[in-house]
Amino acid sequence: MVETNHKLIRTWQAQGWIDAMDYALATMLEKQVPASAPVIPLVALLSRYLRGGHICLELENVIHNLPFTPVVTPEVEKEEGEEGRNDEEKENENSVEADVASLETLTPRDWWLSRSLDQWRTILHDNVIVTTDPHQQVQPLVFVDDLLYFYRLWQAESSVAQALASRLYAEDVTPDLRAPIHALFPETGAKPSSEVNWQKVACAMAACGPLTIITGGPGTGKTTTVVRLLALLQQQSLQAHQSVLSIALAAPTGKAAARLSESIAYQIQGLNVPEDVRASIPSEVRTLHRLLGSRPQTRAFKRNKDNPLAYDIVVVDEASMIDLDMMDSLMQALTPQTRLILLGDKDQLASVEAGAVLGELCEYADQVLYSDKTVEQLRELTDETGLVAHAQGGTHPLEQRVVKLQHSHRFAADSGIGRLASAMNEMRVHDALSLLDAPPADVHWLDGTESESETQAAIDALIRQGYQSFVQVLKRPTDADQAHSPAFEDWGHALLKSFDAFRLLCAVREGPQGVVELNQRTEVLLNRTLQKEPEQTWYHGRPVMVVRNDYALQLMNGDIGITVSVRLPDGRKTLRVIFPDSGQASGLRLISPSRLTAVETVFAMTVHKSQGSEFTHCALVMPETPNPVLTKELLYTGVTRAREQLTLVGSREIVVQTIRQRVQRHSGLRIRLAQAYAEQGELGTSN
Repeated sequence: MVETNHKLIRTWQAQGWIDAMDYALATMLEKQVPASAPVIPLVALLSRYLRGGHICLELENVIHNLPFTPVVTPEVEKEEGEEGRNDEEKENENSVEADVASLETLTPRDWWLSRSLDQWRTILHDNVIVTTDPHQQVQPLVFVDDLLYFYRLWQAESSVAQALASRLYAEDVTPDLRAPIHALFPETGAKPSSEVNWQKVACAMAACGPLTIITGGPGTGKTTTVVRLLALLQQQSLQAHQSVLSIALAAPTGKAAARLSESIAYQIQGLNVPEDVRASIPSEVRTLHRLLGSRPQTRAFKRNKDNPLAYDIVVVDEASMIDLDMMDSLMQALTPQTRLILLGDKDQLASVEAGAVLGELCEYADQVLYSDKTVEQLRELTDETGLVAHAQGGTHPLEQRVVKLQHSHRFAADSGIGRLASAMNEMRVHDALSLLDAPPADVHWLDGTESESETQAAIDALIRQGYQSFVQVLKRPTDADQAHSPAFEDWGHALLKSFDAFRLLCAVREGPQGVVELNQRTEVLLNRTLQKEPEQTWYHGRPVMVVRNDYALQLMNGDIGITVSVRLPDGRKTLRVIFPDSGQASGLRLISPSRLTAVETVFAMTVHKSQGSEFTHCALVMPETPNPVLTKELLYTGVTRAREQLTLVGSREIVVQTIRQRVQRHSGLRIRLAQAYAEQGELGTSN
């Protein structure tokens, strides 16, 4: 059996159904514990699931997530004399060999279907490396609630659930919150009684509990809401205790942190509050890695349950990008007294790593499943009478801490980008195609109906036009070549801003429409300005993205800089990479290219890497053939990176297929949350 399993998963690796890491993990476990052999192929598949973003393997849905074609057994020529042998004799003689040979050629789908679900349950219950009571016994695999986990991920999921469950309550309403809430959200005119100011509701909810999750699409005012909330809480603290609350602001990536910092600084200036309140609201935003204190080469952070963060309030933006491990690290680093506010768009792509925490927590946000008590409390604080329509008698405690902002201030009602994003997100294929066939002024579609050469020429023209302003700024004035001079710093900020005016976003990395190819094509098209030599890696104007955290340089995965030629104080000319850095007086940091060991050119970037960013004009380039990564979440995320102009490059067939496919990640977080809440003394009814 051991040798058979080796051959089976070796075949799977050769066919590309699992990779070398999956194979190595499975065979290592089998070597250490030979009795684990029956579940070793499942270990390989579970490892593959983890790389696909799943937290666990759902036993009843395994068959739906093994997209492998069945093996078609070829006919074998009979050997001479075969006909004369007794069928029963032949069967007895070759039964073992035949069973082994057939097993070795099974696809994962066929292998899984060789047993019933009850048989698989029995195998898992009885296997030596599987525990069904992970609270009492530690084993490599956990099998609970018909879900199969690696122990570490079950532990992380349970830890997050425990931490969240402890915060699922609302504090008593403080009457003196009413006046400041109304002052921070003044009515600008009469509105229908059925209409709800969800920003105002979110602020009231967050003021009355240790956990609030605020979700909403681009431009719905998540940042506006949280800045006013912070003003409200600081004002209350200053009046009641003459003390300032300590506040930490964070985001998953450097780019998202920079954007949030700019947005908060702008919002603070417009607050109608006393100057001491305004001054008490921070605008510096750190990455989560910096907030928690990364420990190089480990998963651990300096801040944890034994050395927690000393903040009264922690706000985390772009929470859709947070994977399960990071959420676990964050929750463990918070004290019970810390108020946590998560902001994000539940409909965006989930994290690259395993887990879709925000999506799961906001699974029912669209339905607004508030209890009568929640509605009454929020209405009392906000006078939003339209909330009464949302008193659905909901009892799940999580839903009472989630609010969805529903009005976009970025995309007007007639915005083509906004309407297209909505249609794609809601999987309304007909509406999306109608918009693309008769596009409004802010949307353009290259649908591939032209010849291949015409399509390529159109893409080339798009690249030249899109990066035109960047190219113009790159030709800096002569007084801006002295590094660290005021003229250089002004030019550096202008250069970074001009680069964000346009971006090529790709669904895939490889292929004619992938990141690698489009980066190379852009370098060729802009070479008159870039003056890049054929074998030259670093050149004036090369934009780069950090692809791996560099703790020594304090650069995080996703940070973007521009390579420029500069003159040093001693007169030497050299290359430096300009990164935005709010911690510097100039707002810029210059780093030698030789110190950057993990970067890639970023004229084009994947949609995943674009999360937390926005661009004046965005070109979303789809591949020519179907791909598992093409989902409506990817389309929605890519489209909503565009602020004013969107160009979609992709065939009708690919667009339709993508809208009809959605991300599905297996997890038991809501099950763990219900269990944790019940253990803490009060069971919420699961939705």
